Amino acid sequence: MAKAKYTTHHGMVDILPDETPTWRALENIIHEEAAKFNFEEIRTPIMEQTELIKRGIGQLTDIVTKEIFAFTKGDSNYVLRPELTAPVVRSYVENHLDQRGGSQKLYYIGPMFRAERPQKGRQRQFQQFGVEIIGSDNPVADVECIAFMMRIYQRIGIKNFTLKLNSVGDPESREAYKTVLREYLQPNFDKLSELSQKRLETNPMRILDSKEKEDQEFIKNAPVIGDYLNDESKTHFELVCEMLQSLDIEYTLDPLLVRGMDYYTRTAFELTSPDLGSQDALAGGGRYDLLVEEIGGKPTPAVGFAAGMERLFIACEELNISLADPKKVDVFIVSLGDKARKWALKTLPKLRESGISATMDYLDRSMRAQMKDANRENASFTIIVGDNELEEGTFTLRNMKESDESKLSLDEIIKTLSN
Repeated sequence: MAKAKYTTHHGMVDILPDETPTWRALENIIHEEAAKFNFEEIRTPIMEQTELIKRGIGQLTDIVTKEIFAFTKGDSNYVLRPELTAPVVRSYVENHLDQRGGSQKLYYIGPMFRAERPQKGRQRQFQQFGVEIIGSDNPVADVECIAFMMRIYQRIGIKNFTLKLNSVGDPESREAYKTVLREYLQPNFDKLSELSQKRLETNPMRILDSKEKEDQEFIKNAPVIGDYLNDESKTHFELVCEMLQSLDIEYTLDPLLVRGMDYYTRTAFELTSPDLGSQDALAGGGRYDLLVEEIGGKPTPAVGFAAGMERLFIACEELNISLADPKKVDVFIVSLGDKARKWALKTLPKLRESGISATMDYLDRSMRAQMKDANRENASFTIIVGDNELEEGTFTLRNMKESDESKLSLDEIIKTLSN
């Protein structure tokens, strides 16, 4: 009987030992920069109530209509989170984070799930990082959010990107624009894609985000929302632009940028890079002043962004940017014989307690095989021990880079390596 062959689910990948140092390096950068900006980390469950995601993101978004992993268990409906803004806002409301005082500056790192067609930089389980500033309607919050996003990429060394910027207005401006947009699109209703036909009545602005071929000609010639912003929305957007300029953050105005969620208001932004090919978005976000109230909280302004970590790694690969140093261990103990192996096992904790990373052979192999393994592990030093070394109480410390050796006691070895 043939053995079963198990594989990962379609669109989900293992992150292997050779890759995890790069992931940790990026995570460390995010944690370090978040601390500088005074953001605090938040972690939410990977499962949320289906209704939260539908209400938070929008019933007719691509995510809800095509991509969520939803299931029922007993009387409860669950969804694997496809994004983290709605869950973070749910946590903000549920745990009364407004009572902590001031704006809540939150950041996160974690896995998301969408039933998409897997392709380069787009998987069904993928990792994102992002921030949410909840409680401020000041343009400063928008700019700080963008500045943090830019800082991550600048620190990594990615420079080949474009910051696209737009305002999608407040509710009053949006309603005025939706009326004009419907009037423009209605005569060509039959020529629109099926999904855009559904969106025409409920949220015609989402049509501007369509990737369907039949919609592109109408999108290209559509009226732009900037012509329909009220004075308050115009002033907010002008201040965002002025502040970005004061920080020497370059941007390009994109009147068709609406982002993929229904909850955005006013500022919308996206970071793109030609190094990613056709799927060129590195990160994106905007202001969502209606979402907190939509899911049961008090009317509360907010702004945030999310960034795909896999896409960032693609950009790094294209630019030959390495985030992590090569794998390395300080000491590999080469042990010859049973007594030497017992000594090595007892010595490992002493080395590690002194701050020295250390390992040994687990397979009772020859000295030649163990030295080969030490090279593969990129060991800086080897300690060679056999029966003679144990009788003498001195051991051979070999510098693997310089290929020189010295005979030392264990205390002398620890002192040498500690220095």
